[in-house]
Amino acid sequence: MNPRRLLLIDDDRLQSRLVEQQLKAFRRERFQLEWRDTFEEGLERLLSGEHEVCLLDYQLGPRDGLELIRLAKEAGCEVPIVFLTAESSSDIDIEAMNAGALDYLVKGEISPSNLERSLRYALKLADTLAELKRLATRDALTGLLNRQELNRIMAEEAERSARFGRPFSLVMLDLDHFKSVNDPHGHAAGDLVLQEASARAKSCLRQTDRIARFGGEEIAVLLIELDEAAAIEVAERIVQVIHDTAFDIGEGDEINVTISAGLATLPRVATTADELMAAADKALYVAKNNGRDRLEIASA
Repeated sequence: MNPRRLLLIDDDRLQSRLVEQQLKAFRRERFQLEWRDTFEEGLERLLSGEHEVCLLDYQLGPRDGLELIRLAKEAGCEVPIVFLTAESSSDIDIEAMNAGALDYLVKGEISPSNLERSLRYALKLADTLAELKRLATRDALTGLLNRQELNRIMAEEAERSARFGRPFSLVMLDLDHFKSVNDPHGHAAGDLVLQEASARAKSCLRQTDRIARFGGEEIAVLLIELDEAAAIEVAERIVQVIHDTAFDIGEGDEINVTISAGLATLPRVATTADELMAAADKALYVAKNNGRDRLEIASA
């Protein structure tokens, strides 16, 4: 089994050598150590996403590990962090846990056994928290974001758009005549179509975009920092990839499915997340009324 990648951020060379020796004495886990001795280099390497767990010292020259944790968390870092403190009587360990560290160790009390235990605990807890987050934010059938998470992200993007003057677009999608899939072919076939339609729509997006199951057979797409012209290209591509290829519903059967779309762009037709949603939904309703299998654009 390949060793797990461990990042140590500590300005003490002696501590790095000590950790390196202790890793060799582990009974179950194997780790490959990378050491960085400055705040800036440590943060950069932590944000690289190349490590599975991090040991972080409190004292890092003129800056400290608490600040580093806060900056890492603000940047979306999910690497589990074990905090290293110098004194067991200090409250720094509590502050570190409040900031986002998953465990802490007192330097003078570190042994191979409790270091291994702490790293394993942090990794396991991080996996558990990630799964809880996934369950809380993802739709179980499609794996897309759920409506609650979509609403949260939309509110953030609307605020960011107002602050920095950057546009973002919302595309509301609805599979056409979905009842004609479920009724003759069964709900299992409908689930397959919804899963495949979600995957096709997602394939048209950038990593920075967001896609969610809005409810039933409706899908919502957030196109981050895209103006209307660029968003139209993406939305038209989604409509086309649904239209172009038949859907496999099992046992060798295929059916053709289409999708309707409504697009709205902030700030052109809205100033808030609620207004944007209403505008996109209205445009989707127009697309349905105008024959389906098409995109309609919200007007100011």
